[in-house]
Amino acid sequence: MKRFKVQHGVRLGLALALGWGLAASGDVRLPALFSEHAVLQQGVPVPVWGWADPGEEVTVAFAGQIRQAKASADGTWRVSLDALKPAQAAAELVVKGKNTLTVKDVWVGEVWLGSGQSNMAMTVNRCNAFEQEKAAAGLPGIRMFTVSRVVGTEPCATCQGSWVVCAPDTVGSFSATAYFMGKELHRKLGVPVGLINSSWGGTPIEAWTSKEAMEAVPALAGLTGSWAEKVAAPWDAAKVTAIYEKATAAWKEQVKKAKAEGKPAPRAPRKPGEPRLSSHRPANLYNAMIAPLIPYALRGAVWYQGESNARDSDAHLYGVQLQTMIQDWRTRWGTAFPFAWVQLPNFRSSDRNWPLVREGMLQALSVPKTGMAITMDIGDPADIHPMNKQDVGLRLAFWALGTVYGKPVEAVSGPLPAGHTVKGNAIVCSFTHTEGGLVAKGGALKGFAIAGADQVWRPADALIVNGTVVVSHPDVKAPVAVRYAWAANPECNLFNGAGLPASPFRTDTFAFPVAAPAKK
Repeated sequence: MKRFKVQHGVRLGLALALGWGLAASGDVRLPALFSEHAVLQQGVPVPVWGWADPGEEVTVAFAGQIRQAKASADGTWRVSLDALKPAQAAAELVVKGKNTLTVKDVWVGEVWLGSGQSNMAMTVNRCNAFEQEKAAAGLPGIRMFTVSRVVGTEPCATCQGSWVVCAPDTVGSFSATAYFMGKELHRKLGVPVGLINSSWGGTPIEAWTSKEAMEAVPALAGLTGSWAEKVAAPWDAAKVTAIYEKATAAWKEQVKKAKAEGKPAPRAPRKPGEPRLSSHRPANLYNAMIAPLIPYALRGAVWYQGESNARDSDAHLYGVQLQTMIQDWRTRWGTAFPFAWVQLPNFRSSDRNWPLVREGMLQALSVPKTGMAITMDIGDPADIHPMNKQDVGLRLAFWALGTVYGKPVEAVSGPLPAGHTVKGNAIVCSFTHTEGGLVAKGGALKGFAIAGADQVWRPADALIVNGTVVVSHPDVKAPVAVRYAWAANPECNLFNGAGLPASPFRTDTFAFPVAAPAKK
């Protein structure tokens, strides 16, 4: 097997890739996930696995169950515990071979994986009302495992990280989106909640999906092929560094000029790295930050990402990419676990592709057992990292409580488009998830546009009529299509009676101008 390398100064070689060499020869070893303060998933078989000498007999004991296995020729072993009952009291997981490992303070409850880029990585101490959240964080029944950020050119067997118990002095470092979701689940379900945070700011979705899954989708061939060319090209570190330094010097002058003229500063050039080891390269983060988690028993996964892909000319493929990744993860875990994501919020972006990424997210709801937290009302137009992660987490929790756990909630989603009909000079739009009825929040309905066959879009008159929205414009006598909230930072105010906003959508398939790709 080939060696692989990782970025950010973390050096891992063949030993880590295979799970060997982490202790003296002959010692039974466990992945980092099976460590002190861990939470195991209730109600399903729980795999426990690790490494030992080939042929070594291994015994695993937990909650009155005892399982045995023999390490295979490659040194791996695995057992499966029967479904466990929830328990919020310290228990020990004991693994015996030629040595004995005792993992203390293990609880049983609900386990969720949270992944994505910077808005999933964003920590509680960067959110609204941190001091208040900190004071209320004495919640030992919530634990978080944060996966260390590394890349891998091949799938890895191990990762680094540790379980941390929620407390006032630890909660600040927790993924905020995952924490606020988990906090609500813990409150409503009354069981421990384990949260696995595997996220990395500024990364695209293709980095989190396996190479094999993407190569099986013809629409993604161009994306993976372009990276193959980058990796194959000779890498001249000195030459690339010189180009970067020159670009940085020019950028500093541009910043001075923009400041003097009262204009926004241009984006700084990105420091180049070897393409083979890039956190943007397809599959590199799947290899190092998702593959090592498999097959840890989960209830489901949540995803907050898309900003990076909104900067690419392939933004129109986001729906295909998201569906591919969901299926990829489910296939590799061997279970169609529930999966939800956060739709990109309102943001004053110069990237024209934000509506396309939101549309891809909406399209991905065609995948069974999925959901989407719509956040068009709680973003920050001036900040790509909105500080209100409390409501983001709550909306994910509402979806999980209502659909995964069958608990009563006011709504699991905001209104979603469910079809349209042309009636004379108007188009009537129908919706699902209209609990409490459709509402125009704050006055007359805004955010709708209408067009005829000429594809000229006009701000529309929109009225809520009998649970539908009737859209028209006096100058559009024969309408063919409607759009709602079709902009990066639109004015829009369609909600349901539960206070959740409607998703942006369009009924047309007109060509949409796609922004040029950002440099990576």
